[in-house]
Parts: sequence; C-alpha cells; structure tokens
Amino acid sequence: MSVKRVLQRLIRPGSTYTKPASVTQHVNPASRRLQFRYQSSNAGPDSSSYQPSVSQRHNSNSVNFPGALNSKFTSTMSFQNPAEKAAMPTYRIMDADGNIVDNTRDPQNASDAEIITWYRNMLTVSILDIIMFDAQRQGRTSFYMVSAGEEGIAVGTASALDAEDLCFLQYREQGVCLQRGMTIKDFMSQLFSNKDDMGRGRNMPVHYGSSKHKIFTISSPLATQIPQASGAAYALKMQRMMNPDLKPRIATCYFGEGAASEGDFHAALNIAATKSCPVVFVCRNNGFAISTASIEQYKGDGIASRGLGYGIDTIRVDGNDIFAVREAMIEARKMALEGNCKPVLIEAMSYRVSHHSTSDDSFAYRAKREVEEWKRRDNPITRLRKWMEKKGIWNEDMEKEARASIRKQVLQEFSAAEKMKKPALRYMFEDVYEEMTPDLKAQMKELKRLIETYPKEYDMSQYEDGIKSLNQ
Repeated sequence: MSVKRVLQRLIRPGSTYTKPASVTQHVNPASRRLQFRYQSSNAGPDSSSYQPSVSQRHNSNSVNFPGALNSKFTSTMSFQNPAEKAAMPTYRIMDADGNIVDNTRDPQNASDAEIITWYRNMLTVSILDIIMFDAQRQGRTSFYMVSAGEEGIAVGTASALDAEDLCFLQYREQGVCLQRGMTIKDFMSQLFSNKDDMGRGRNMPVHYGSSKHKIFTISSPLATQIPQASGAAYALKMQRMMNPDLKPRIATCYFGEGAASEGDFHAALNIAATKSCPVVFVCRNNGFAISTASIEQYKGDGIASRGLGYGIDTIRVDGNDIFAVREAMIEARKMALEGNCKPVLIEAMSYRVSHHSTSDDSFAYRAKREVEEWKRRDNPITRLRKWMEKKGIWNEDMEKEARASIRKQVLQEFSAAEKMKKPALRYMFEDVYEEMTPDLKAQMKELKRLIETYPKEYDMSQYEDGIKSLNQ
C-alpha cells in the first residue's frame, strides 16, 4: 500500500469544502485541581492573535516588540537564574501505597471492570517483556526492548484516548498498542516477521504499527515521530475547518527524555505552538537516555520547562500512578480541542527498570541495587494492585490466575508465530508505489532468475508461496 493511501485511511479527509467554522469548545470544570502551567503573552499562543503596531507606544511601561509582548520595563539589571525558581510539581492521585491523595478526582470515573482490564494489560506487557527478552538471549529473535517500570504511562494515557485519535509511538509503548486493541498474536507476528505481520516483515522487531488501530509504524531514527505528529495534528485541524461535521480528533506523540535532545523535538513543539495544533506530547522521563543519566543530559527543570518555553500548556505527572496519568490525558485531550485548538505537553516521571534494550547492559553504568530498590519500592503495577486489593476487587488468587493465564497465552502465540512462514518475497517490491514501477518489476524478475539459477543457495520453503510469489 502506498504512503498516500495509508495516510488517506488513517486521516480520511472530508470530501467537500464548507465555509471554515470554529471548532467546538469544551469547557473545563472549574473545580478541578489538575493544573497545567502556561507561559505566554496576553495575546495567547496563536500567532494570528498578534496585531502589530507601527511603533512603541509613547510612555508605555512594557515592551511592544513582536518578540516579547507585554514584557515590563525595569531599571534593575537582573539575570534570571533557573536554579532560584521552584521546580514544577509532579501531580499524582494515588501514592506508592495505593492510597488516594487527591479526593477531588474519583478514580471510579471508570468501572471496576475497566480498571482490571488496565491492570491485566500492564501485566501482559510485563510478562511479554520477560519472555521476549529471554527469547532474544536464546537467539530465537534478533532484538527486543523492554518497558518495565513504564507500563502505567502507556496504558493510562491510551485509556483516555478516542479510538479515532492518531498515535505516534517510540518503542516503549506496547501498552498503548494493547490498550487500543492489538493482540498478542499481532505482537508476535511483528517480532518474528512472519506472514501475518502487518508490516510484511519490513521492520526490525518492536517496530509496531497498525492502520486499523491508528498507530503509525515506529521508526528507528530517534524523534522523527514528533514533527510527524505535529503535522498530522495540523491536518486534522484543517479537515475540521473544511468540514465541521467531522469527529474532533487529536494526535498523540510518545517519546523519552533522551529524544527531547534532538532537533526534531524543538521543531515539532514550535510548529505545534505557532500553528495551534491539536496534539498531546507525552514525554516518558525515565532517567536514562541509553547510558546517559538525566543529570548529564540537561541542566533545566526536566522536559516540562521546555514546553513552557514554547508557550505550551504543560503538566508533570507521576508516571507510576496510572490514575494521574489517565486524568492528565483526559484533561489534555479536552484542552487540545478547545477553541482554535492547541498543543499540550505531559511529562510523565518514571524509572527505567529494564536495560535500554537487549543490546545494553545497564549495570555497567548504574548499580544493580538501585534497580532492585525501584522494583521493590514502587512501580505502576504494584501500586495499582495495592489500590485494587484495598477496594476488594483483586486478591492473591486472582493475581496467580491472571499471571498463569497470560503467560500461557503469550507462550502459545510465541510458539505459533515462530513456526509460521515468512512473508512472500514479492512484498520487497510492493507498497513503495501504488503500482509497481517498471524498474521494480525488472528487479523482481532478476531476483527470480538468480534463485532459479542457484536453487541450492536459496531456501524458498520458508517464504509464503515460495518462488511463485515473484511471478508477474
């Protein structure tokens, strides 16, 4: 399938043009304590609201230059020192012991059944990670990336999204995929690149994607998905301006704090702010960019402070608190669709319990004791479990049954996917263009000739339809 057709399926633009109209407004309840910080001029974040003047007004007490609206004049020379400013607070609803600390927000805006589903999804990701990490060590897969300690960020945010919202992921968002409907079979098919892989075997493991679930395929280059999300969000905004009857949607973008050091991050936030794009950026600040600790990555107040610098509504949340993460995303989604739309940044604080990937040994740059303490002291799975047990909707027997059944299902799908044939060789040449070009047809013909000339050198039995798939 061509890139053009994939985008058409995911975004589905309106077929008719109508006079531009304002996007439907969503009013936030005034009583809520969840607070997003925002820094900008009184003119607002949209550049279209700035009305340039011919010159500085006489006797004005503030700057009227376009680059710094409403900045007050002062006769005191003072350099702003960020170390003297208070760090942005970290919002939470539930503490490490599973106790509710923000009684203004009832976690029961979701049913017990829904909360148990979130918990099982986090358990599934955890068990899947352990099995696939070991499988790579056994040489049965080439690569894997674990998301231990960050399951709550993925599942919590995904639970607050609409099924039609667009998702741009990095590589620790297995929980987003699972929450949006991808199955264990889908994961295994991609990890083993078999004939059922939705990506047709073209990507390395953990590069999930699904047009059905509005998940754009993960890319290896760091941070490329961030400007893509801004662009997609702008397209969604334009579509609703042309056809107000379309369902309001947002783009969501996930990345780690290490990716925020890339130029793509800054370009994406700037264009999202200046064009008022309905996009929610979710930064997983897990403390490490591979082997580089956060303290060596930046000197500012995390990634949240950068959102403020771009005039973006920003909040920092406890990533181990699935309730706080979910509530932040619910509110962020409403804000993103208000009025003329706008971007929102969520910085979710967590700790990367796992190695960066199967190619990494994190104990070479951090103490094993530190990791074990985090495992024991606090993580999103145990925190939610404590709350569920106190509420009486979970117990030890249910825990054992859930872990056993999930592990059994993962191993069954693992065994089935490992035995399946690889995608047809023909797929190497398809989907670049809507129709195969003459030079691609020539290349496919040459590949078939080589295989027929040296049949003992190529085992075609492992590919679906064998050499016949190369017939034109």
